[in-house]
Amino acid sequence: MNLPPKVTDRAFARLTEIGAAAQGQALRIAVEGGGCSGFQYEIALDAPAADDLVLEGQGEKVVVDTVSLPFLKNAVIDFTEELIGARFTIENPNASSSCGCGTSFSM
Repeated sequence: MNLPPKVTDRAFARLTEIGAAAQGQALRIAVEGGGCSGFQYEIALDAPAADDLVLEGQGEKVVVDTVSLPFLKNAVIDFTEELIGARFTIENPNASSSCGCGTSFSM
């Protein structure tokens, strides 16, 4: 079953902490060619575009463009804090492999 990506409460909470919505911004998740495994995630604060999929929670937004959407079906967007740092992460069941940094994957 092809479901849109899911965003965790922890990811929305982090967007609230950094004041994304207050600045008119959303967290943009995109997939682009490149990286050491073939595709890479681009994660940035950006203004939503008219044709984006908008995922909303806790007054915040995460947006995905229509080209990236098929690569992110059933994925989970989260925020993690570890000893090496804090970052938004993507658990993608469509990826057949990924690199050690977690931002590059293959299908």
